[in-house]
Amino acid sequence: MPGMAGDPRPVDLLAGLDPEQLAAVRAPRGPVCVLAGAGTGKTRTIVSRIATLVGDGHVSAGQVLAVTFTTRAAGEMRTRLRGMGVVGAQARTFHAAALRQLRYFWPRVVGDAPWDLVEHKVRLVGQAAHRVGTSTEREALRDLASEIEWAKASLVAPEDYAAAAARARRDPPAAAELVARVYAGYEALKNQARVLDFDDLLLHTAAALEENREVAEEFRDRYRCFVVDEYQDVTPLQQRVLDAWLGPRDDLTVVGDANQTIYSFAGASPRPLLDFTRRFPEATVVRLERDYRSTPEVVSLANRVIGAARDRPAGSRLRLVGQRPPGPNPVFAEHPDEPAEAAAVAARVKELVESGVALSEIAVLYRVNAQSEVYEQALAELEIPYLVRGGERFFQRVEVRQAVAAIRTAAAADPEGELPALVRALLAPLGLTDEPPAGGTQRERWESLLALVELAEELAAAERGAGLPRYAAELEQRAQAQHPPTVEGVTLASLHAAKGLEWDAVFLVGLVEGTMPIQHADGDDAAVEEERRLLYVGVTRARVHLSLSWALARAEGGKRYRRRSRFLYGVIPDNDPAARVPATRQREQGGGRAVERPKFCRVCGDALYGIMPIKLGRCSDCPAEVDEGLLDRLREWRHERSRALRVPAYVIFTDATLLAIAEQRPVDRAALVAISGIGAAKLDRFGSEVLSLVAGGA
Repeated sequence: MPGMAGDPRPVDLLAGLDPEQLAAVRAPRGPVCVLAGAGTGKTRTIVSRIATLVGDGHVSAGQVLAVTFTTRAAGEMRTRLRGMGVVGAQARTFHAAALRQLRYFWPRVVGDAPWDLVEHKVRLVGQAAHRVGTSTEREALRDLASEIEWAKASLVAPEDYAAAAARARRDPPAAAELVARVYAGYEALKNQARVLDFDDLLLHTAAALEENREVAEEFRDRYRCFVVDEYQDVTPLQQRVLDAWLGPRDDLTVVGDANQTIYSFAGASPRPLLDFTRRFPEATVVRLERDYRSTPEVVSLANRVIGAARDRPAGSRLRLVGQRPPGPNPVFAEHPDEPAEAAAVAARVKELVESGVALSEIAVLYRVNAQSEVYEQALAELEIPYLVRGGERFFQRVEVRQAVAAIRTAAAADPEGELPALVRALLAPLGLTDEPPAGGTQRERWESLLALVELAEELAAAERGAGLPRYAAELEQRAQAQHPPTVEGVTLASLHAAKGLEWDAVFLVGLVEGTMPIQHADGDDAAVEEERRLLYVGVTRARVHLSLSWALARAEGGKRYRRRSRFLYGVIPDNDPAARVPATRQREQGGGRAVERPKFCRVCGDALYGIMPIKLGRCSDCPAEVDEGLLDRLREWRHERSRALRVPAYVIFTDATLLAIAEQRPVDRAALVAISGIGAAKLDRFGSEVLSLVAGGA
């Protein structure tokens, strides 16, 4: 025990640990799996375990290698270990550890001068893309580079990419065969230039240990004890490196939480964590469920969010127990539109600051970076400093600067036409397509451009006759307002960028279907459940104050077609005013408050979630009879009308709306306007023509 004669450890090394943390720290040398929920003190537990193993003489400090996923987390671990008197233990990221080892072993394994790390991966990807004839635009290349990173992290070779991408239900940035050719070309160019990328560090390190017995023996003599943090985020490539480090040994401690797996798109998988006891049947398993970060009210909400997940594996069934004193209840708020939502958030931020909460202890978290603009604007209007984490401010993004430049140039000629249509036409060459592209950089660019169109719609609704010059001036004013001094401020960040961080007050905003869960996850149960885990991560970032909000319309005064996220069902208390069931909004009889009436599938009768199911009036997996002839006639009619009106085809009707018409075959104006996407204006303008086409007319 600490404090005994001859014991070199500080007397208070184990002081303050709860029984479960103490069990993890004192677990015997060998395989140990710590299932650690959010806020349960896992870092303290890890470093205390390392210090205890060293202090008890089981291993020397220099024989310990601890790996985690960020340099910040690795630095924090080293600092804490030094504070406990453990000097010499290695705490690094996977890539930093592999780079160090590869530099040491390279002369023996390869024999020539070490290859340099590639500084501009996108440049080589661009050369490979050019050779195969696919897009070389900046965003397309970044998405191709990310897809290559996924393939390498998943141990997928170029020749196997197409099949592996299909099995993993990937949504590649180009045809799978083209991606495979770019991938192969990139690898060839890299080898010709004698350079390595970050994934090569792991691949070559694993190969060096797997294929060179002397190298493996020297390494395994040097390092005897391994600790892996955030084990739910390991990729197959990282697991291969870990296996090579271990060899036949089992002196391994892993720490993770399957409920916080949010990087599957990058190849991460919780399977090694969930299957740990299958691989090591004799492993010690400890569950950390006492939450020291958040109030019981926040913890209770987090449990309800993740508790609704489908088919949760046994290793993910952690139920947090709040250890802090009680605090305020989480706040749920519905707003008529995004500007109103942002204004309410900014006003509440101001109240918190005036009550003594530091600016740096407040965060506004959203699903996609394009959502930041309206919050930047609202905070700027109240002169509240803010910092955008993990992304550029809206008006500093490349695509937004390009769009503003195009709008400013076109505004000089003051062209005639409806403002939103003019803006869409200007942004089409920059990447604003009818339908959103696959996820990734191209999707983020599309979201930013769409936000500019929605700003045009907002201005057109507020100011009759507003044209491009007025819109360009509005953009200029907004851009100037969003450059407050770079000082301590409120954090604006995506939910992914918030992982590993915490604040006293957190605002989770934009919680609507199509955004949370994101639209391209719909129809894929695994992807939807990852979106749920992402919301769970957001909830568990809050220590005391937590607000969850959503808006029914994008633009001020716009059509209220949105629905709050399905993840909020059963989460909002029944007596909360925000607990009304969302969908089509109607007025209460004799009252002024809007009441929501759900939309149900016309095939199976279940409640509908998501933009496409609501538009089509059926669940995505329910059968439907499409009148292909009618669909062809509608498409031909739309093409002719768009040419005559000199507007893009989607301005008439989107492909999804045409499909809904071809499925539902409305016979009168009431049935036609009931289809999502057909409002009064389009009904008056195109209704009779569409009904004629449905009836079989030309």
